[in-house]
Amino acid sequence: MASTKEIRSRLASTATTKQITSAMKMVSAAKLKKAQDAVLQLRPYVQKMQEILSSISSSDNEGTSEFTKARDDAKVLIVVVTSNRGLCGAFNTNVIKQTMQLVHEKYDSQLAAKKVSFLGIGKKGADFFRRKGLPLAEINTELVDKVNFEKVSAFAEKLMLEYAEGKYDKIEIVYNQFKNAAIQILRTEQFLPVPKADVNKTNAKGSASSTNYDFIFEPSKEQIIKDLIPKTLKVQLFKAVLDSIASEHGARMTAMHKATDNATELLKALRIQYNKARQTSITNEILEIVGGAEALKG
Repeated sequence: MASTKEIRSRLASTATTKQITSAMKMVSAAKLKKAQDAVLQLRPYVQKMQEILSSISSSDNEGTSEFTKARDDAKVLIVVVTSNRGLCGAFNTNVIKQTMQLVHEKYDSQLAAKKVSFLGIGKKGADFFRRKGLPLAEINTELVDKVNFEKVSAFAEKLMLEYAEGKYDKIEIVYNQFKNAAIQILRTEQFLPVPKADVNKTNAKGSASSTNYDFIFEPSKEQIIKDLIPKTLKVQLFKAVLDSIASEHGARMTAMHKATDNATELLKALRIQYNKARQTSITNEILEIVGGAEALKG
């Protein structure tokens, strides 16, 4: 059995750890509310913009925009959105696993030919790819720490420029979509080229939908596509980053809640162990005193 001094030391360190995890839980809970409100307000706007853009792109048979033309997946860039800090459970690990699964399922040949690159938004994902020796195109930690639309917009413009110049033939984004504080949904979205609407998509009754809409464009369809695509892509990336930030706070709050509960249980067990050790020590001292007294009598 451990000595009372060792148990007291463990009690003190566990109590300190409990205070830290409890404080981190409260901080994450406060940040989560703001991040959750931001992403939930933006999500319907982004969804409707993507629907409009996909619908227009599907009727763009002439390929008026460079961003709607399908290419061979010769050079692929995967944007991985993680966090800069840990202590958030399996938040970062799940994104990395999803990324590697995507690569092995869809771009295994490109990976073997070293034509798959990774772009880390957040330090944790970038650290993993660097350790594994995988091609890391860029690391951006500012978008996660101090997110704002201007920074994300400039970053999206850079990605669009590289795609237009032919540096990449396809760009995909992997991130955690926020559902609630305890649940994050792994998402993989095609960033470029802009995905077209599925004309054979089934309706609610399970039958194929064959509805074709004949739009009247004002101004011209070419001008609408030219103006709408950059805006939609910027907002899409902004939503992915906001989703990831809200998911990170939710994951950290849940992890710190469980850590605080575990620390509480450990403190109870250590106090019981300490009382037993202390009682044993007292009993031994009493036995020594009694034994000494008996020896003096004899």
